[in-house]
Amino acid sequence: MILVCKSLLKNTKITAITLFPFILLKKKELKADFILLNHEKIHLRQQLELLILPFYILYMIEYGIKYLKLKNAHKAYLAISFEREAYAKEDDFDYLKKRKFWNFIKYW
Repeated sequence: MILVCKSLLKNTKITAITLFPFILLKKKELKADFILLNHEKIHLRQQLELLILPFYILYMIEYGIKYLKLKNAHKAYLAISFEREAYAKEDDFDYLKKRKFWNFIKYW
C-alpha cells in the first residue's frame, strides 16, 4: 500500500521509505515515479524474504559496518546490499517476476 506522509518525512532527506507493508512517499507526485516505486517494491520483496524484522536488523548492521569503513553516510547507504540490488534493478519493471529468492546476496 502506498501512502503519502508529508509530515513524517518533511524534515528528512528521505523521498520514500518502505516499512512493510507500506511504501511511504514524501509527496503525492511521487506516485507517478515508476522507477522509485519499483525500487521500493524490491525492498518489499526483500523484507518478505527475510520475514520483515530480520531485514531491518541486517540493514542497520550492514549500514553500520559500511559507515565505519567508508566514513560517509550517503556512501554507506549506497553500499548496503539491499540498496545495491534495488538501485541496480529499479528500471527493470519485470525484475520482480523473474527475481530469484534472496537475490540480494549477490550484492554483498
